[in-house]
Amino acid sequence: MPMMTELLFSKLCVRLHFCQKINRHRHCKPLLSISSHTSKMCEAIFKILRFGKSLELISTSYQLLNELDRQFPRVYMMNTNGSSMPHELVVVQEAWTPFVLGTDISDSERAAANDLTSGLLDSQGFHQLLQGLAEVSDVENFQALDTKVLSNMLLFHYLVNALEGDFVPRNQMYKETMNWVLVRESLLNMILCSRKMNYKGLMKDCVTTLCGFGQFLAEYDNAVQSSETSMAKQPKAIDTALATAFLHFGRLTCAAMLKLMVMVLEVDLSKKNADMQGHITRADGVRTPLAEIIQDELAYDKNILAPFLQVFKDSKWKLEIIVQFFWKYMSKPSVRTRRSNGPAEDATFSGVLKCISNSSSTKSITKKIGAHAIHLLLAHGFQAFLLLSTKQTVEDIPVSKEQMAGGSVVETCKNLILVFNCLRTLDKQLEISSCAKEAIFVAANIVSKKL
Repeated sequence: MPMMTELLFSKLCVRLHFCQKINRHRHCKPLLSISSHTSKMCEAIFKILRFGKSLELISTSYQLLNELDRQFPRVYMMNTNGSSMPHELVVVQEAWTPFVLGTDISDSERAAANDLTSGLLDSQGFHQLLQGLAEVSDVENFQALDTKVLSNMLLFHYLVNALEGDFVPRNQMYKETMNWVLVRESLLNMILCSRKMNYKGLMKDCVTTLCGFGQFLAEYDNAVQSSETSMAKQPKAIDTALATAFLHFGRLTCAAMLKLMVMVLEVDLSKKNADMQGHITRADGVRTPLAEIIQDELAYDKNILAPFLQVFKDSKWKLEIIVQFFWKYMSKPSVRTRRSNGPAEDATFSGVLKCISNSSSTKSITKKIGAHAIHLLLAHGFQAFLLLSTKQTVEDIPVSKEQMAGGSVVETCKNLILVFNCLRTLDKQLEISSCAKEAIFVAANIVSKKL
C-alpha cells in the first residue's frame, strides 16, 4: 500500500505540473482533457482520503484532490463572443465526481456507494458523514479524537468544495438566464431533494455542528489568550498533538459548514424565484427553507443563539435570518397567494427597528423572545447592516431591497438607540450585554458625526 500510494502521488504530481504549465500559457479556459486514467487516480486518492490511516496520507490526498478540481473543473462559465448571452455554462459530463446521485442510478450502484471498496458517496452517506461530525462537535465527545475523525473533517471540507464548484457557476448562470433546470441538476440540489435522506435532519445537524465547533474554538482561543487560565483548566485534549490538528481541521470544518449553509440558502432563494415564475414542478418537491429551520432551532434552544450568531459570518444571510426571526414574532401582514407573496415593504432591519421602537411593541416582543435574545439579535443585526452598507458604498454593490430598504444608516442608528431606551424603560434593572453596549456606542458615534 505505501509503495502504491507513493507511485500514485508521484505520477499525479508530474501530471498536475504539466497541466499547470499548459494552463499558464493558455490564459483562457481550464484544461479539460479528462481521461479514464485521471478519473481512476481521482477515485484512488479519494479512497485514501476516506480510509487513510495516517495524517500525512489524509492531508496529502485532500490537497491533491483540490488541486485536481482546480485543473479539471466539472462545471465552469466561459465568455462568449458575438452572442446575445455574455456567458456559456460548460458541464463536463465525463468528469469524475465523488458523489453517486440522480434518479438513473441503479440500486447496486447505490448499495456500493458507501462500501469500503468504493469511495463514492450518495446523499445518505453524505448525511451520515455530517451526523458523525455533529456528534464530535458535542463538547463531551471532544476527548474521543482519532485519525478517523480528522479524516472525516477533511473529507467533508473537500465534498463541500466539490459542491461549491458545481453549484456556484450554475446558480450564476441561472441569474442570467432564469433557467431553473441549471440549478435543479446541481449536485447540491439533488442531495437536498433525495428521498434517501432526512432533509430537515441534515439541516439541523448543520446548525448543531457549526455551533458546537464554533463554541469550542472560541472557548479555546479565549483560554489561550487569558493569562489567568492555567493548563490544568484547559481541556485535556489540547495537550495532545492530535488535538492540535483537530483545532486546525475544526476551523476548516466551520468554514465548510458555513459555506454549505449559505449555498443551501442560495438554492432556496433561486427556487423561490423560479416558483414565482411558475418554473417549479412536482418533481422539485417541497421542503422547508433553511432560514426557517434555523429560526425554529434558535427559538427552540436559546443556548445556541449566541454561538450561532458569533460563528455565522455571512453578513447578508445573517441579517436576513435575524429580520425573519423578528417578523416571526411580530404582527403579520394580510395573507396573499403563494406566487404573489413578495417581501413586505417594511420587512427590513430598519423596518424591524421601527416596529419595536415604542413601549407597547417592545414589551410584546420581549415577552415572546426575551430581553437577552433581543440584545444579541439587534447587536449582530446592526453589525451585519453596517458591513453591508459599507460594502455597498465602497464597492458600489447593490444590496437587496429586503435587506437595506426602509431607512438610511443614520435613521437606523437612531431607531436602534430608541429600542434600547424602550428596553431600559421596561426594566430599570436590565443589564445591557457587552455586544449591545458596543452596538449602542457605534450607533451613537455615527449619529453624532452626522449632526
